[in-house]
Amino acid sequence: MAASTSAAVTEPPGLETQRKEIESLLQGHELRAGDTWYLVERRWYEQWKEYVETGDQNSSSFPGQIDNTDLFEELDSYHLKERLVENEDFVLVPAEAWHKLLSWYGMVDDQPALARKVVDLPSTVKVEVYPVEIFLCLHSNMENVVKAHFSHTIQKVMMKQFEVVEGAETRLWMKSSDTSCERLRNIHITVLDSCLSSGMTVIMEMRNADGTWPSSRPQIMRNSVEDQDSYRGQPGVCGLTNLGNTCFMNSALQCLSNTPPLTEYFLRSAYLEELNFTNPLGMKGEIAEAYADVVKQMWSGRHYSVVPRIFKTKVGHFASQFLGYQQHDSQELLSFLLDGLHEDLNRVKNKEYIELKDANGRPDQEVAEEAWRNHRRRNDSVIVDTFHGLFKSTLVCPECCKVSVTFDPFCYLSVPLPVSKDRVMEIFFVSLDPVAKPVQHRLVVPKAGKVFDLCSALSEMTNVPMVVADVFNHRFYKIYHADESLSCILDRDDIFVYELSSGSVEEDGDEVVLALYLRERSHYRDYGSGSSSYGTSLFGHPLLMAVPRGQCTRDALYHLFLQRIELRAGCSTDDIASASYRASADASSTSLTDSQQGSGCQQQPSKTESDCCPQVNERQAKRKGCEFRRRKLLFTIQAVNSNGTTERGMGEDAQPYVAIDWDPDMKKKYYNENEAEKYVKHQSMEVPHQQTTVQLQECIELFTTVETLEEENPWYCPTCKKHQLATKKLDLWSLPEVLIIHLKRFSYTKYSREKLDIIVDFPLRHLDFSGFLLKKAGTNGEPPSRYDLIAVSNHYGGLRDGHYTSYAWNKDNGQWYYFDDSKVTYAKEEQIVVSFATGLVLLHKIPVAAKGN
Repeated sequence: MAASTSAAVTEPPGLETQRKEIESLLQGHELRAGDTWYLVERRWYEQWKEYVETGDQNSSSFPGQIDNTDLFEELDSYHLKERLVENEDFVLVPAEAWHKLLSWYGMVDDQPALARKVVDLPSTVKVEVYPVEIFLCLHSNMENVVKAHFSHTIQKVMMKQFEVVEGAETRLWMKSSDTSCERLRNIHITVLDSCLSSGMTVIMEMRNADGTWPSSRPQIMRNSVEDQDSYRGQPGVCGLTNLGNTCFMNSALQCLSNTPPLTEYFLRSAYLEELNFTNPLGMKGEIAEAYADVVKQMWSGRHYSVVPRIFKTKVGHFASQFLGYQQHDSQELLSFLLDGLHEDLNRVKNKEYIELKDANGRPDQEVAEEAWRNHRRRNDSVIVDTFHGLFKSTLVCPECCKVSVTFDPFCYLSVPLPVSKDRVMEIFFVSLDPVAKPVQHRLVVPKAGKVFDLCSALSEMTNVPMVVADVFNHRFYKIYHADESLSCILDRDDIFVYELSSGSVEEDGDEVVLALYLRERSHYRDYGSGSSSYGTSLFGHPLLMAVPRGQCTRDALYHLFLQRIELRAGCSTDDIASASYRASADASSTSLTDSQQGSGCQQQPSKTESDCCPQVNERQAKRKGCEFRRRKLLFTIQAVNSNGTTERGMGEDAQPYVAIDWDPDMKKKYYNENEAEKYVKHQSMEVPHQQTTVQLQECIELFTTVETLEEENPWYCPTCKKHQLATKKLDLWSLPEVLIIHLKRFSYTKYSREKLDIIVDFPLRHLDFSGFLLKKAGTNGEPPSRYDLIAVSNHYGGLRDGHYTSYAWNKDNGQWYYFDDSKVTYAKEEQIVVSFATGLVLLHKIPVAAKGN
């Protein structure tokens, strides 16, 4: 066993003591910089919690050894999978809790302990699950490269590593894998603050004695820099380098960069006169300056691609959620950026207090103008000029019918998508017919349905009872009850639906439902454990079978299992039959003792021998022992725990789990594992999943629909003098020059998260919002409420493995482009219209002069 997991396994205390000790350590442990925490695979940890909460040492939920297999990309290098999510893939436990769990349960397969340090970041303390791996070298000796994992200050580490004389003046360069090189001006910055990602190289150079530097840039970069200097391209047609999961940021930046009024404002340096360094809600002008630098580089026409590292550093400094290299939503970044730019460029230096007033029956026009004036008295910037509009919010008390009308500013519309009440699930149906292969189905079930509804969706095929189970790692992770909610089942779970028999499957019925595991014995006995028993490993898919109580004998179960496996695995009946009854000269190696052999059946006590399991009726087992010693059995039958380890005794109500243990030679000769793993696809899998198409206007209509407030967010009625679940309606009063629409594609519930892959269709030109406006456009010389599309942020893939890109219209040449990080290509208009991945839509109001177009 590896040194990191070699702690001796000790006799664990009682289950209640275990639970209290671990809970106490988790509740009383704060994150402190420098401490060590450990990753534990979530499924194992949840099973351990279930086990200790039962209070029964013999519970079927015994978790076995700690098993982090599912967290590793591969077991040879034990490299951690990318994009693992805390509390979904793993849990974090402090060192003391880890060592207790390790001493009580041990760890499988020589796995290393997943120890991680707590790091102190500018505005938070967190466990660094993915330490940054970078390469260090001196400019004077770039062949001597040292690999390092750290979050410390770079300069101090490098000076110590390369024995640089203290007090020597140094400067650092960052070199990424695409050979771009950038000066790291703040030499005291940490790895995370500098946005260094794994695989990058930091080069240190020291000032010469005559005061000069060895080079203005490291020599290795001179050719690529000259290429950049000689490049001349279309301004604005410029990619953004992905710094490590920063596609969401690049997508949002491309959309905002191609917003004409804002980009022109920065290109003419108008922001310099409006930087607000004293605004307590702002960021001392740093976000505005960093964004201006990016825009000026992108629109200089001198770059194929720009590295927005300084910009990301500033964003992470002021918003800790964007630190590091986790994926985020482009709308989250855009929302933060617009708010940061507004406060950094707010022309109002001292915000006055303004008391908000209700309409109290006054005309909407009067109340709206008052609300807008009050908003501008505290908020006056290019962001307000360009992106802010006005809502009308109407609340009605359900008790006294009090109507409250207010007008509130907005920077973007976050609109819902029509959500289907149904859910598409993929399952494997295991028929009662032992000859039939499992069938993969695609079923439509109610989202708010029960497990029963999943079985009902298959009712046209069969009228016999069915059981639904989650199969994971050759065992049953969970066997569901019929009344459990389908929301407990995630899309990534492997769900099997087992057909049982037409008889009763109740506890007091005539049949017992057995959970059957397949195990292969090792060639050698494990004498080191003190038991001299064979080690076993699970393989194949488990089965659920309804067995008549009268067949819960060793001999009957053997023949029943043999028939099921023989037909499922495609084995030869004659070969199996002859192998099963072939005489063996070595009786000790072929006989099954009562302690080794068991059906695992749970049954009521009975005086009838045929109703008793071998453990119950010892005389029957002894009487038939000689007969079994004359047979060469393909496998033996063992009672086991739910995780597939040898049973240590079961409670009255435990789910009966049994395993059939194959001799390796017998398995190789008579069991066709490839045949047993095969399945067929139902015709429902061949029909492509039809996606719903909606118009953008339909989403706006949903946004303006009357709704009732949730219990968590009631409204205080000034007339009733208490909180009420009032009805609320939002209406659009006035729209900004640039309208940002955020499509709420991500749906979150207590048990699951999903992305709504609904196609949202919309015209690229002359999208008319006049039908949604209470204040009619065109009065007082105002521009009409018609818009042209200028940019789209796209999200492809799922919640954890998605990728962001963008489409944008160049204001100078009128051409559409597709931006995919550093890669930029021409785009066709039809690509944008049918894009179902849209997450953000930016629209530019058509000016009055173009009204007749």
